[in-house]
Amino acid sequence: MTTHDLLLSYYGDDLTGSTDVMEALASNGVETVLFMNIPDEGLLHRFSHCRAIGLAGTSRSQAPDWMDEHLTPALAWLKSLNAAICHYKVCSTFDSSPQIGSIGKAVEIGKRLFDQAYVPLIVGAPQLKRYTAFGHLFAAYQGEVYRIDRHPVMNRHPVTPIAEADLRLHLKGQTELEARLADLSMLAATDADDRIDALCKSADGIILFDVDSAESQVNAGRQLWRRNPGNGWFVCGSSGVEYALLTAWSQAGLTQGRRTFPLPGKVDRIAIVSGSVSPTTERQIRHATENGFAGIDLEPMELLGENGNAAVERAVAAGIECLQQGSSVILNTALGPSADRGSDIDRTAGSRHRLGRLLGKILRRLVEEQHLKRVVIAGGDTSSHALRELNVEALTTLLPLPQTPGSPLCTAHGTHAATNGLQIALKGGQVGSDGYFSQIRDGVQA
Repeated sequence: MTTHDLLLSYYGDDLTGSTDVMEALASNGVETVLFMNIPDEGLLHRFSHCRAIGLAGTSRSQAPDWMDEHLTPALAWLKSLNAAICHYKVCSTFDSSPQIGSIGKAVEIGKRLFDQAYVPLIVGAPQLKRYTAFGHLFAAYQGEVYRIDRHPVMNRHPVTPIAEADLRLHLKGQTELEARLADLSMLAATDADDRIDALCKSADGIILFDVDSAESQVNAGRQLWRRNPGNGWFVCGSSGVEYALLTAWSQAGLTQGRRTFPLPGKVDRIAIVSGSVSPTTERQIRHATENGFAGIDLEPMELLGENGNAAVERAVAAGIECLQQGSSVILNTALGPSADRGSDIDRTAGSRHRLGRLLGKILRRLVEEQHLKRVVIAGGDTSSHALRELNVEALTTLLPLPQTPGSPLCTAHGTHAATNGLQIALKGGQVGSDGYFSQIRDGVQA
């Protein structure tokens, strides 16, 4: 495969984050494929027309030692593709801690592999209602914008609660690299190029670029592309990296603007598995079950216990019964924060990952036995582990959802007949409107 015109390669620290990037690029005319694992040459060649290549990972839920062992070869493979930009993609709410999903550790690995003086960082993405201003991160929730350390969900996240809004200070607990700031006033200055050059000249660590609006996003993207040395450049951040670069690419004549996607239309029934404890997902499940979906509550400790196989079989049987009656079905392990069993689950190392895989196993059985054409996995960490049980090798964008970016309907590719061509949406816990599941079933954008 020739990659001389590859604009971007990226590693997503979880699966829903990976599809978020794919959606942003594909929606703007950059054909993109997302691989579940490093592909062989044959699979890579099938997507040789793509100008962006992603690799879905699980580092958001992993420890630093795991990153040394697994993230290092993944980034080395991406580097070998010789894309203009190599992006380590993180959640736009900056989910991370020194022990789990350390963004600082990932930056250290990438900085070393790419032999760079500094790593650019962009987190703000107005399209997702995420904003950075003078180094501080803000995020919307239910129509209100909160500083991230006061965000109703993120300040009590079950794994990586965030207690510091200044991202430079947040990173101090994860790395000894110095984090500098290209703030809003610097990016908007008439001599912005000179000021950015001076900031970067002696940098040896991380440079965070503020983004709080469409204007500052354009400014950050211009600087990112302008400073690109042209021989492969490692950057870090949310899908705000792609949104910032798209304007610069368009102005350089490298892309042709937004692409139109045909609506795939309604299917008679879908299956959903959810490991999310987010109140957003709770509202979505309640909305769906009030509008014709069948809801099945799963007990996570039963799935993880000695009789877990029997619990899986009961879940599959219950799901099949609902589907045979013509209903779409939602199988969930927690209906909102009040039902979170995280403290019990975490008593055994690796149980969260295993629970995700079990949900994937249940979903695969439903697809195989009921010949389903469309499914949903809810929960960022859940998606990363569940999808691997579906024997999917790659994803492409089938239908972007402009009103709820970051949760597109995708097409699955692979050698497993039951899931090759499967239409699948992977939804982060905090993503989507209340009617999201109906929207996916009906195959519409709003």
